[in-house]
Amino acid sequence: MTNIPEKTILVYITAKDTGQKVEQVNLSHLLTTKAIESPTIKLNKNGTRQEILGFGGAFTEAAASVYHKLNFKKKEEIIQAYFGPNGNGYNMGRTHINSCDFSLGNYAHCETAGDKELKDFSISRDKKMLIPFIKDAIDKVKTLIHIMASPWSPPAWMKTNGQMNHGGKLKKEFRDSWANYYCKYINAYEKEGIPIWGISVQNEPDAKQTWDSCIYTAEDERDFIRDYLGPALESKNLLDKKVIIWDHNRDIMVERVRTVLNDPEAAKYVWGTGFHWYNGDHFDAVQLVHDDFPDKELIFTEGCQENGPHIGSWDLGERYATSVINDLNRWTVAWIDWNLILDENGGPNHVGNYCSAPIIVDTRSQDILYQSSYYYLGHFSRFIKRGDRIIECENKTDNLLALASINDKGIVTTIIMNKKDTQADCTYMNGDVALDLCIPSRSIVTLVNA
Repeated sequence: MTNIPEKTILVYITAKDTGQKVEQVNLSHLLTTKAIESPTIKLNKNGTRQEILGFGGAFTEAAASVYHKLNFKKKEEIIQAYFGPNGNGYNMGRTHINSCDFSLGNYAHCETAGDKELKDFSISRDKKMLIPFIKDAIDKVKTLIHIMASPWSPPAWMKTNGQMNHGGKLKKEFRDSWANYYCKYINAYEKEGIPIWGISVQNEPDAKQTWDSCIYTAEDERDFIRDYLGPALESKNLLDKKVIIWDHNRDIMVERVRTVLNDPEAAKYVWGTGFHWYNGDHFDAVQLVHDDFPDKELIFTEGCQENGPHIGSWDLGERYATSVINDLNRWTVAWIDWNLILDENGGPNHVGNYCSAPIIVDTRSQDILYQSSYYYLGHFSRFIKRGDRIIECENKTDNLLALASINDKGIVTTIIMNKKDTQADCTYMNGDVALDLCIPSRSIVTLVNA
């Protein structure tokens, strides 16, 4: 059934135990002939869906502290690997307002108790390592990076438990001050040459963590946006900043989002919903949020492999790609990883909550260790660019995952992943193109069809 068109199909592959890492290969590498009919992956170029914003990762103080220790050449390698045109081509980023667990300790931009007018507000700590890291990405690559900022906790003095860790809630008497805090943060960062594209209301508002955290009920979040944050942004002419709600796991996102977005006065300030992956896949919840609120956007705002660096694990890449494919097939417009880089321990982290990152730096030797997740993410971020649109992809296979997009020149990109330990056959159908393909075991393939 293979019908190879006159126009070239470019093929890129990453496969376990082969050394292939986003390696360009000839189409013949995947072609197969067989007597029996294969299940199909069929694209519909006219079935366009959401426009993509992009892919990225998080600038944390922990990541910045690792970056800070590197020599100039290694720093340049990191920036180019993530943001450069020959690297993963990231154009999204996330960072934290005040400290997070991936900081070197608790800190706030206004530590003066009772300073409701925020006279002592300062981002001086961020200027030491975090801002230089973000600035390098912005300045060295000249890429328009959309930076999203999220608070893990208000200052301790604004909270019911008197500390930044272990949950607690925002005291009612400080809601005005806290809303103005976001505005001060945005203005301070922009004075440093870092445009803030958007903010989330609170990182993981349903989690009482041993690290920086703050609890909001759905009603708390709704009321804070409607009565405080939205009006504060409006009064400071900052309504162009995207306001993202939830910023937590998929499992209960539908109920949380409905509470906020069914209130029109709160909803008018909200750009979309952010979500994480830490409590199971629950991909159907992403679709349900889109179905309920199709005029609002969806953005994956954080995910990582917990409990250490997991150096060399192939499962990492597959976990990432499984999420990207399923999320983007359910109307998600951007996908942001957690820490861009971490050290050989999966830190630093001020409460020992060590995790993995697509790039691990051995700070003892300055060796840069690229993990499978780096390459798997590259199969999306290198080829699906801002402004491209996801298209309908009818996947009738049992063993493969697939995603497809189209750009304004009509070039179609398809990503196919095989997580199984055995190869999997399929018939790839795109208009008048029909190819019998054999996707190697434990691999991910990108097809670019002009």
